[in-house]
Amino acid sequence: MPKYASYIICTSPRSGSTLLCKLLAATGVSGNPGSYFHRPDLSDWMADCNLMPDPSLSEAEMLEAIFRAVQAKGSLDTGMFGLRLQRHSFEFFMEKLRVLHPGHDSDLQRLEAAFGRTLFIHLSRLDKVEQAVSCVKAEQTGLWHVAPDGTELERVAPVKEPVYDAAEIRATYDRFTDFDLGWKDWFEAQGIEPLRITYTTLSEDPVGCLRMILEALGVDADAANGVVPGVAKLADATNRDWVMRFRAELEAQ
Repeated sequence: MPKYASYIICTSPRSGSTLLCKLLAATGVSGNPGSYFHRPDLSDWMADCNLMPDPSLSEAEMLEAIFRAVQAKGSLDTGMFGLRLQRHSFEFFMEKLRVLHPGHDSDLQRLEAAFGRTLFIHLSRLDKVEQAVSCVKAEQTGLWHVAPDGTELERVAPVKEPVYDAAEIRATYDRFTDFDLGWKDWFEAQGIEPLRITYTTLSEDPVGCLRMILEALGVDADAANGVVPGVAKLADATNRDWVMRFRAELEAQ
């Protein structure tokens, strides 16, 4: 019997969450996690759920329809709901959750009113320089994810050569540092002790991390057997060069 009805991967970009979501979805027992509330816009949420705007509905009624559709997408036929929640999506998401469940006193109570008993997974990348470099390079090149065979999985812009930009890396470094502090403060305020996974551990032992999560959820951990990571690292010589240059600049300050 599962210990939880749902789980939320609390994270920030370039922390390995796409790899983790694909691993969890591949088991067939732990839902279909994704960033279903990624953009802070209700019309985008509705479009993602293939819902048509209805001016006769109140905001709470629209949110009920959205959350029903998201739970179906994030559960499939597994009985377990999975959600990836990026920190930059957090404030708008919680604002709308307060509209949907106004009778509760805390974020945790509202989340569990929406999704049932929830396991919180904090997926973080401890090396913020590498994380920032990875993000800036992805934004410049347009390429965010590739398969193990090198096939592009997610490209959001035409091919473009990356150019070192210390100011942009610093801004991204600061933003990601703030994101992790934001998650830390929120967990403490809500009395949540999340299951903690780092980018390094996940990348070095993806199936081991997957088994740990399945065990924590109370579902069959053997469902991890045979699951093959569907995402490869994008870091290359450019990443290594930028990391070295930026670390030197940080140390010189």
